[in-house]
Amino acid sequence: MTVENVKPPADAGDSAEDAPAPSVRVILADSQAIYRVGMRKIFALEDDIRVVAQAENLDNLYAALQHFPTDVVVLEGALINGTTDAIPEFVRRAPDAKLIVQVSESDETNTVELYRRGVRGVVPRSISPDLLIKCVRKIAAGETWIDNKSISWVIDAYRAQATTLTNPRTQPKLSPKELAIIGCITRGMRNKEIAYQIGTTEQVVKNYLRKIYDKLGVSDRLELALYCMHHETLKKGNPMNEAPVPIPVPAQRGKY
Repeated sequence: MTVENVKPPADAGDSAEDAPAPSVRVILADSQAIYRVGMRKIFALEDDIRVVAQAENLDNLYAALQHFPTDVVVLEGALINGTTDAIPEFVRRAPDAKLIVQVSESDETNTVELYRRGVRGVVPRSISPDLLIKCVRKIAAGETWIDNKSISWVIDAYRAQATTLTNPRTQPKLSPKELAIIGCITRGMRNKEIAYQIGTTEQVVKNYLRKIYDKLGVSDRLELALYCMHHETLKKGNPMNEAPVPIPVPAQRGKY
């Protein structure tokens, strides 16, 4: 089985079957061959890191993710510039893999958005070999790699969002049906149960949830429940005139 433009590691004659299982399996996704070659040589000196594939564009990366079990992907930021679905698609295809994005210049808006979308590390293209190795190891172990400047950006972004959401003039307006669906979500009900409760179909419930997420700026059911608890959304506009019950972790952790 071959994957176009995705190269297996060029170790001396070792097949995938013969090579020892690495601690950290890495895919290098970069449009510049010189960067891929350089990073592969850096990682080749480490016993606990192995480059399992290389890709020069997103299509090749998706193909590599399908054929090569991966722990960490080091991705050139330029490959996802101007796209909105690249990271969600990456997460869908490889939910257990962790993503490091290399950027040419630090940009507050882009950096904050990358971390919000689930990227585990944003590093400069000029990062030193030692720091890159340390970054890969930390992220493979489940940590997040973030520098002091990026921490400040992320904190400022969340403070600004909180200020906006608590400002009465900018409070999102929710319809009675949307509030009814939110009430069901906070009780841990599934879409099928919600549909039965309010007399509609599961697809209609999903459509409402998309609108609710967009209005409140949340990404999944758990964030929705926590948002409503923090902002007392149901207490302010409960269509059933009921006091909201304590919010459990929703039974469905998916986006819809």
